[in-house]
Amino acid sequence: MSALTLQLPPVLRLTDEQFEQLVAANRELQLELTARGKLIIMPPTGGETGNRNFEIYIDLGNWNRQTQLGKAFDSSTGFRLPNGATRSPDVSWIRIECWNALTQEQRKKFLPLCPDFVIELVSETDDSEDVQAKMQEYLESGLRLGWLINPKAKQVEIYRPNQEVEILDSPTTLSGEDVLPEFVFNLQPIFE
Repeated sequence: MSALTLQLPPVLRLTDEQFEQLVAANRELQLELTARGKLIIMPPTGGETGNRNFEIYIDLGNWNRQTQLGKAFDSSTGFRLPNGATRSPDVSWIRIECWNALTQEQRKKFLPLCPDFVIELVSETDDSEDVQAKMQEYLESGLRLGWLINPKAKQVEIYRPNQEVEILDSPTTLSGEDVLPEFVFNLQPIFE
């Protein structure tokens, strides 16, 4: 089952508050809203994808607890991007300075910013072109580093500002570079 996209006519354009109410009334669904007003209903993941996401959470979470350089988030966290879209990356991270700049009220809602770092994991239900477009949207919104991981192809696309997308075939590790200093992610559990 793939994501379902509802094309909303301009007269039904959801405000930020209306989208939040829609999400609250449908907690069993994972919803995203594009900058053009399309409502995307994401299906639940299968066991393999869920386990891969969990492996990523563990590694990033352990690194983040040790360094305390920021805040890490799972796929249920919504980010309201500068272009008006509300997106939920599979895994994301923001610098502690960005977190500290948010008010208590902002922290309780969809975060009004683009993460510094995101990971999108291509699952069986994903359309690769849609996920690549989502990564470009993050870049245009201020992303500093992004990994698009395709376990089936054993391929990683690395997104950085003002650079061409770097494509790696069967890498064993990924570096957090200067965004996540000294973070090295082992891809073995993802590519098994």
